Amino acid sequence: MIARRSLLIAALLAAPAAWAKPPKALDIRAIERRRLLPQAKMLLAAPPRTLAAIPAPRSPAGRHDYYSEGDYWWPDPANPGGSYVRRDGRSNPDKFDGHRDALIAFGRTVPALGTLWDLTGEARFAGAAMRHLAAWFVDPKTRMNPNLSHAQAIIGLNSGRAIGVIDTLQIVEVARVAALFARHDAPGYAVIRAGVDGWFADYLTWLTTSPFGTTERDEKNNHGTCWLLQAASFAALLGRDDVLVDARTRLQTVIIPTQIEPDGRQPLELARTKPYAYSLFNLDVLAASAWLLGGGELIDWKTPDGRSIGGAIAWMAPYIADKAKWPLPPDIEYWDGFPVRQPSLLFGGMAQKRSDWLDLWQRLNPDPAIGEVVRNFPVRQPLLWL
Repeated sequence: MIARRSLLIAALLAAPAAWAKPPKALDIRAIERRRLLPQAKMLLAAPPRTLAAIPAPRSPAGRHDYYSEGDYWWPDPANPGGSYVRRDGRSNPDKFDGHRDALIAFGRTVPALGTLWDLTGEARFAGAAMRHLAAWFVDPKTRMNPNLSHAQAIIGLNSGRAIGVIDTLQIVEVARVAALFARHDAPGYAVIRAGVDGWFADYLTWLTTSPFGTTERDEKNNHGTCWLLQAASFAALLGRDDVLVDARTRLQTVIIPTQIEPDGRQPLELARTKPYAYSLFNLDVLAASAWLLGGGELIDWKTPDGRSIGGAIAWMAPYIADKAKWPLPPDIEYWDGFPVRQPSLLFGGMAQKRSDWLDLWQRLNPDPAIGEVVRNFPVRQPLLWL
């Protein structure tokens, strides 16, 4: 039994390298080089800005504690000054977004810089990324405390919720950069590595043991999927084989069986007021989780009754190619913002050798500018996953 478990762990840790061999016709490094080099000047100039520099007037915690407010919660016209009420799918523009916006900017900037270092070998890109990593995770004056106890708060009802754990989905690619730097001994990374690893270790412990973390783990829809990708990405950085094995098991025994129908539909996402965007979002996170935990093998894997991530991609792909064919009413917000360069097409296309999916992936916008679209597009740098 121990030997079998050791073999499974070894397979999991080797999976991204073993499976990540795109068809020769798709030169992803060349594609990304053309995309990112024109952004280099802007990325290098971006200063680190952590939540410690952003006052959150309604936060009950300190300046190093992350705070955000629920998207779909609004003042109650029938009870001015009372608790907020929910309007699903309709984002309140007056909610506090300062910390989340900073986290998203961090989650966009550092992965792009890390990818540029990987593409060019130029130390300036690694050095810039490390300044951000040190500010967020190491420097006691600016670092974020490793928990999300006050995320997605509802005014008048609570000071944070378990579903707020989804906010740190924005840093799954930051962990991928840290793993890249550690694996290739990036110049200067040894100075901050212990601090970065320590932050992710503390956060992974909170994610897997705290009431908020375990409640989010057990959510049935995209929240449970997002917990899984975070746990897997952070565990991969830290070499936490136990978490990786449990994550793969959970993907196969809980998430795929309960979230995907045999025909590929995602009913929990289709039931929302923004079914198109939610289906895309959850599918991307499902595909990234499978790719990280087992590559193409897990994209293709099916339950006994035929449920699979590959099947979910196949169901959604025609509507990515031609949104006019979408069989449900349009999303109530940001309908025109999607699709973008959905990573599910890349991972699925590579797993199943689907040139049509890979061609579609290349045609879509890799760098959306609409804030809500960016927030729901957290896997942005494909080279960090290959």
